[in-house]
Amino acid sequence: MKKAFIMMLVCLVLLAGCGRQSPAIPETNDKEAQSIGTPETPDEPDEAPPVHNAPPASADSDVIEIKEKMFIAQTNDIYINAEDYLGKAIKYEGIFNSFYNDANNTTYYYVIRYGPGCCGFDANAGFEVVWSGDYPNNNDWVEVVGVLEEFEEDGNKYLRLDLSSLTVLDTRGEEYVYQ
Repeated sequence: MKKAFIMMLVCLVLLAGCGRQSPAIPETNDKEAQSIGTPETPDEPDEAPPVHNAPPASADSDVIEIKEKMFIAQTNDIYINAEDYLGKAIKYEGIFNSFYNDANNTTYYYVIRYGPGCCGFDANAGFEVVWSGDYPNNNDWVEVVGVLEEFEEDGNKYLRLDLSSLTVLDTRGEEYVYQ
């Protein structure tokens, strides 16, 4: 009886500990959020920022590279804010796959990574791709570089990458991404 009472007391303490909330974070409106970290000094004249010698820009500096650590977040941002990315070059690695649609007799090609969904890793993050060269085999690990474009099919608008480069790689990256 004494052991049962102690176990119940330990469980209650553990449950009560999980209910603790962290200190409240003060809410800010959009204007306050924009000014965080940059104190306003209306009495002082505007000064030019200091000049820093930057390394010369390379051709790759205009390419948006999607990395493993933020793969889902970056691809989602591109889909949500497509107008900011249309016409820009995007580079990333992933799994090459194709899908044949019987309804319109068309094969679609895409490069994706697996992400968390409602039932495990059943969501895909990536883009449809079009390429003028030969396509690799399904499940090959590839690096692609292409320009994001919007196209219309059956009255719906979609995004895809018009590839300038498609390279099959020997070393695979993370197939399953979380962020």
